[in-house]
Amino acid sequence: MTDTPPNYRRLFWKSRDHLWLAVLTLGLGFATGEPLGLLVGGVLYALGHVYLPDSARFRKKIDARRLAADNAASSERERAFEAQRTQLLASLSAERRRHHQSLVAVCKDITAASAENSSGDLTLSLDTRLRKLDELLWTYLRLQTIEQSLEVYLETERREQLPQAEEAAAREISALEAEIAASPASPSLETRRKLLASRRDRLDALRQRIARIAQARANLDLALSEQERLVEQAKLIRADAVAHKNAESLGARIDISIEHLAETNRWLSELSEFKDLTGQLPALPAGAMVTPSATATRQPEPPLSS
Repeated sequence: MTDTPPNYRRLFWKSRDHLWLAVLTLGLGFATGEPLGLLVGGVLYALGHVYLPDSARFRKKIDARRLAADNAASSERERAFEAQRTQLLASLSAERRRHHQSLVAVCKDITAASAENSSGDLTLSLDTRLRKLDELLWTYLRLQTIEQSLEVYLETERREQLPQAEEAAAREISALEAEIAASPASPSLETRRKLLASRRDRLDALRQRIARIAQARANLDLALSEQERLVEQAKLIRADAVAHKNAESLGARIDISIEHLAETNRWLSELSEFKDLTGQLPALPAGAMVTPSATATRQPEPPLSS
């Protein structure tokens, strides 16, 4: 439910309760055709406006309606997120899906150990820790998707042999510049100058592509490194959860182990070419990312060795 309390009086004006109040007071008073009936109806109508918006029945009905709307919005948010997660998983290669399922299995072990170690008083903190694991898994999935996209991009550009194309373009420009300088009175001079400008623009575009390739390689290295870091941090959390059986120390380990997620998410948000993947994890039930999606469960594959 939203944090802002409802304005019961304003909602009462728009409700069917207000309509019935008007019918049963002003309407019946008017129907009598007597001044006294109109007066009594008006008084009852005014009293209804004073007391009915604050009545337990009306407030309970409004609260139930808001709760139903919030639950519907939450369910829709969960469905949209699950659809996005399923789509991302389906787009990954088989090897990357195995890596993802391996990390999910580690987080399941952490979840099971957390449930065993927690008591009724620690339910809230347990949910908080599970949400942090959700954030870890969501970040890992986005890193995998970005890594795969970068690999496809780099392979496509590699086939273009851009360094050789840049060298050839530079040589062609040098030859054109020498030709123009040697023949200032040539009748085709203006055309050759336009050709030179065109070839310079092409060379500039080639160099921009080469610069982007270098940036993509750096981003790919970082994406791979971050994936490895998240996996090792999750395994460290699992080791502590199984070995120590202490809810407080487990919570501290989770906090310490994934404290760099904020920095990773900032880096992801700076990748404008992947803006669809820069969103944060929406408000979901704790442990939602640990639950396998339809794609993940359709073709189960053995996890990688830990």
